[in-house]
Amino acid sequence: MSAIAGIYHNEVPIPDSYGYQMMKALEKFPADSIQICSKEKVFLGCHAQWITLESIGERLPYYDNERKLAITADAIIDNRIELFDKLGIDHSERKIMPDSILILLSYAKWGEKVPYHLNGNFAFVIWDEKNKKLFGARDFSGTKTLYFYNKNQNFAFCTVMGPLLTLPYLEKKLNEEWLAEYLAITAMWDTVEASSTVFKDIRQIPPSHSFSVVEGKVTITKYNRLVISDKIRFKRDEDYIESFREIFQESVDSKIRTFRTVGSQLSGGLDSGSVVSFAARTLQKQNKQLHTYSFIPIKDFDDWTSKYAVADERPFIQSTVQYVGNIKDQYFSFSNKSPFSEIDEMVDILEMPFKTLENGYWIKGIFEKAGMDDVGVLLSGSRGNMTISWGPALDYYGILLKRLRLIKLYQEIGLYQQNSGITNKRFIYSNIIRRAFPFLNNNIQTTNPLSLLINPEFANKMNVYEKLKQYGIDQINPLKINRIDFRRQHFEQVYSIQVTGTAITKLSLRYGLVSRDPTNDIRVINYCLSLPIEQYVMEGRDRALIRRATEGYLPDKVRLNQKVRGIQSADWVQRMAPSWNQFTKELQQLVKDDLVAEFLNIDYLKSALAQVKNGPQENYAIHPEYQVLMRSLIVWRFLKSFKGGDKDENRMETAATGSSGY
Repeated sequence: MSAIAGIYHNEVPIPDSYGYQMMKALEKFPADSIQICSKEKVFLGCHAQWITLESIGERLPYYDNERKLAITADAIIDNRIELFDKLGIDHSERKIMPDSILILLSYAKWGEKVPYHLNGNFAFVIWDEKNKKLFGARDFSGTKTLYFYNKNQNFAFCTVMGPLLTLPYLEKKLNEEWLAEYLAITAMWDTVEASSTVFKDIRQIPPSHSFSVVEGKVTITKYNRLVISDKIRFKRDEDYIESFREIFQESVDSKIRTFRTVGSQLSGGLDSGSVVSFAARTLQKQNKQLHTYSFIPIKDFDDWTSKYAVADERPFIQSTVQYVGNIKDQYFSFSNKSPFSEIDEMVDILEMPFKTLENGYWIKGIFEKAGMDDVGVLLSGSRGNMTISWGPALDYYGILLKRLRLIKLYQEIGLYQQNSGITNKRFIYSNIIRRAFPFLNNNIQTTNPLSLLINPEFANKMNVYEKLKQYGIDQINPLKINRIDFRRQHFEQVYSIQVTGTAITKLSLRYGLVSRDPTNDIRVINYCLSLPIEQYVMEGRDRALIRRATEGYLPDKVRLNQKVRGIQSADWVQRMAPSWNQFTKELQQLVKDDLVAEFLNIDYLKSALAQVKNGPQENYAIHPEYQVLMRSLIVWRFLKSFKGGDKDENRMETAATGSSGY
């Protein structure tokens, strides 16, 4: 994981101090190499962390004197062989060629269409000296961040926002439109405006977008790598599985390309279990062992979950570890950490408020532990629910009902009851009917307490609810959208897929590794989106594709488990018990602070505070009012740091290493 930075002035030369200040601000992150290159009106820098064998000693930024192109990049390209063949790269050069040079040569061939040809995790910027053009791009799902400033013929970019705030012409102002969307949206994403950030003068290149700057004019263009409309049809069910295994194995193998240790997050479920099972096989051939990192509840956790949930997934995790083999497993409860204790550090890492309060602290803990183990690549299966393990049974049964395929429906429901252990037929049928005929839900209106977080006057001032409706977000009646439409919108709307990328970019940078997700590979996504729904629900099994594909890869205890679901972070409220007085005291200060009165619904917060002030109770982990209080506290902490921060603190007095001109 690397950080890139740069400045382009259309009219006036760049003072040397500007680039140095940005690079100085990156020094809080570990680096294997820090280099810059500059000319009068262009500055490029890279704070590099070496992950792949080809990146060791890599010169970044790099200037190609023959082609008059300069590049700085944070990239790991997965389709290297395909690109080598298309570009006619000699076999003697392939093993040592860094990904940045591969991108540069691809740009020389395809120009601004280059992002369409790249598969992997990337954010890069190229200075095209012949055409006096700055060009850059971000990968399709935003696994790498790329922020920028553009005003008065001055353009600057960086992997993180902090270095941009060191520039003297950038004013540190709160983006109230962003904050209004953040507060009004009850889901986990931050905003529907994918290019906006919490800072008014800082924007970001959205996922699946490229940009060009010519004579001070910035153009942002979307490129599309999703193939949703084409439907794959095979004669045999087995053919779907064979093709999936081939594509998924290719994806996994491309993600574990590192000279360092390979690690993986591992729960007791199908997504991370599938990733681990495919990765461990390849690593064994390379005489390497896979290190896994699993989160477990604190020792004295009072389990409040139902019989259909599992808070401690160790029995399932250990079953996977023993069955797969070639794994060094580790388990962490992070007993001294809680959502409350980690707020400030998470805000500092993410540079903004965040909503992952229930699990952010332990995800950060796993990144930290992996960094200590010299892990270069940390695998995950974060996108799996939308790709490899998708399969909403009740929505599919709604389709069968609507098509009057009643015999098939009756057979499926019977098998579904056996597999899931759900004996209440009335519950099953009522859910199927609502999915088959969505208009029956039109009169069902619910109020999510999380929607009450925002001050109504602030919401009206920013006209935030009208904006959300334009993007199809219905805060009052979420039942209008089914899982099938939700999945399609998830990939089509870039704002919903970039949240994960923001977090993993900044955690990776902080702890000197890179997080990679084979379930988020464009090859896997395109394949999964092109399959008929019957491949995902079959013989009473939800998630049928991955259950069949992992036969012989995962133990049946995990592979066929449909009766219980893992509930990670079920102990997040209990963890806060030792600091409960401090927590409620801080909330009492919050509701009196004018700093947040304009933005937050203080009356509602006072009411919610009255409900929880007597101490934590077991059901608070799923208590919406409690989540509202935590979200409000995170926003308050951020606003206090925002108001008290001084961008002059990061002024640079010494030059970065590796300076060169071109």
